[in-house]
Amino acid sequence: MNLKHLRYFWVTARAGSVAAAGNQLHLTPQTVSAQIKLLESDLGTALFKPAGRRLELTEAGRVALSYADEIFALGQEMVSSLRATGIPEHAAPVFRVGISDALPKSLIHRLLLSLRQLTKPVRLVCRDGAIETLLGELALHRIEMVLADRPMPAGLAVRGHSRKLGESALAFFAVPRLARQDVGFPACLNGAPLLLPGQNAAVRGEIDRWLGEARLSPRVVGEFDDSALMKVFAEAGEGYFPAPAIISDEICARYGVIELGRLDEVREAFWLISTERRVQHPEVRAVLEAARTAVFNIPVGGETAR
Repeated sequence: MNLKHLRYFWVTARAGSVAAAGNQLHLTPQTVSAQIKLLESDLGTALFKPAGRRLELTEAGRVALSYADEIFALGQEMVSSLRATGIPEHAAPVFRVGISDALPKSLIHRLLLSLRQLTKPVRLVCRDGAIETLLGELALHRIEMVLADRPMPAGLAVRGHSRKLGESALAFFAVPRLARQDVGFPACLNGAPLLLPGQNAAVRGEIDRWLGEARLSPRVVGEFDDSALMKVFAEAGEGYFPAPAIISDEICARYGVIELGRLDEVREAFWLISTERRVQHPEVRAVLEAARTAVFNIPVGGETAR
């Protein structure tokens, strides 16, 4: 699609007539009209219909206008961003990663350390958020990949491919003064204050199911979409909390807690989502290979995609 033709359509739709658009574009009405006809031919549908001296958008025209608004808004945003930052030509390329709030930050750090080993260094930009928001950013190519606790949900109008990086058993932690050393795990959770991941976390349903099957009744005193914030509350002695056992040593050292026990039957998975069916982006491949070998100790082999 020719963006020049799209711009003539966009200006005409906003101006209300070909003559008004021609004045804004410093072109003759005949030139503007001919360019719009070419766009309609490319799209295979009419975008305008006559309405007296003005033009009225068809249903297809209204859809096209909504996309054109976003396309040209993004173009202006790009120009403004480049002018504001003044990025020199020799600067390292930017690599943008979307990170689900539910993921442990120390695990993300371990996954992204692989980017330091690249032949061509990159400037890393990390964006936290809900997975639905991040997938929207991925669809608009505002980020290059998403790290999440689940694969891309079915039914989204986003073209993406999910690859499982690995998984970990779940462990429970608490500060020493709160931990009940006289009661074994998991019985120590009975009646204990408990901090849990929010309902949007993929592992939350598995935790609730396990507590019910084990007939345990802790006092849920907090729920957190942000896993880092949950650990800060736990560090202050507010309650027990679950986290991936694969980073148990880091959690204990950083937050002054002890591991009470772990559950092999409840496992948390970690996923990489990108727009590529075959991983060609060197940064994405570096994270994928590092996850499988250095983090999860899985031999690099077939990729889980959907």
